[in-house]
Order: sequence, then structure tokens, then C-alpha cells
Amino acid sequence: MNETTNRIKRKFDENAPNYDHQRRKLIPCFDDFYSIPVSIIQTKTEAPSVLDIGAGTGLFSFFLKEKYPNARMTLIDLSEKMMDVSRERFSDHQDIRYIVADYTNYRFEEKFDVVISSLSIHHLSDEEKQRLYDRIYFLLKEGGIFINADQVLGNTPFIESLYKNDWKNKIEKSGLTKQEIEAAYDRTKLDKMAALGEQINWLKASGFQDVDCIYKYYNFVVLFGRKL
Repeated sequence: MNETTNRIKRKFDENAPNYDHQRRKLIPCFDDFYSIPVSIIQTKTEAPSVLDIGAGTGLFSFFLKEKYPNARMTLIDLSEKMMDVSRERFSDHQDIRYIVADYTNYRFEEKFDVVISSLSIHHLSDEEKQRLYDRIYFLLKEGGIFINADQVLGNTPFIESLYKNDWKNKIEKSGLTKQEIEAAYDRTKLDKMAALGEQINWLKASGFQDVDCIYKYYNFVVLFGRKL
């Protein structure tokens, strides 16, 4: 595990107990950001196999599990403490698999109907993102879908400044404590966001069809692709 990966792990270990409480306030578009991707996920089976990459506290998986109660979920994340929150969230479920590992190099032994990710891939370098999209395409079954709810870089420095200023203005008024806000600012130092257009092109280059940004609120986006 390299130093960058270790830093990400440490930061999210530290914040695990408070992560979900803060997330609604740190994501101004919280309801749409999670409900829209869940609403667009359609599978041919009532018990799809789902991989949640960078699952954290399992929030995205939880919303998808409400839609597909029989889904077989695999959650992978670097942070043991974040996964502990996931285990507590799904304590009544027996069909959840937890993996504490680096998803960029973990060797999965099965393929999935759905791969999802939320607020994780933007921590990777551009090259790592492209390699990951290739891996996700390989891990999907024929007809499988990939949903990435994440953050992207503004297309120009001016647009990026608009995104950042809007986010800062909103979280400053969110009711979070000064310490929580400063911790959130500190975590942004781990971000390696890429522009939306670049990521759409990378997904297409990996083989995905019907690639689209199905939702966008400043730099919060939901990306969609299918393996046909």
C-alpha cells in the first residue's frame, strides 16, 4: 500500500463514526445524488450480484438494497473502521460480503450484474481511474451496468472556482461545526478529480455503451455505462 493510499485510509478511519451524519450536510444535493442512480438501476433478476467499490459506510448499498432486497452485495473499502459501520448497518442481513482491501488491485473471483461506487474514485490518479474502468468492465456480466456517483473537476479554472465557492458557501451554512468543516476541507487535499468529459471518454474507451452523465449538480455527478 503506497503512502497516498495510506493517507486516504487514515483520514477515513478517523472520520468513520461521524461520516454519515456529516454526509447529508456536505453534499448539498444529497437526496438526488443517491435516489437518481438507484432509480435508474434495472436488472433482469430480483437477486442481482452487486459490487460496491469504495463502499465506506455502505450507504449507497443500503439504498440499492431497499430497491432489491434479495441483492447479493459485496462491499470493498480500504478502511476497516468504515466497514465496521457497514457491518452495523447491515447487521440483520446475511447476504453481504465485506472486503477490507485496495479495490484497484484486489482480485475478484466472480462477475457482477451491477457495480456501483460513490465518492471514492475521485481519489485516484487519472491513470488509475482509466485502469479501474477497464477492470470494472471486465468484472461485469454481459448486460451489466456501472454507476459512479462522484465528483468531477470543472472544465476550466473559472468553472472549478465556481464549483468550489458554491460548495464552501453551502457547507459554511450547513450547521456543521468549525472543526467538522475544517476536517472536510482537509480531506479535499486527497482529491484528484478529473473533468466530466474525460471520464466519459475513458468509460467509452473501456468498452462501455450508453455512457452518459445522468445527473449533475455543480461538480457532483452520476455517470452511467452498460456492458453489452
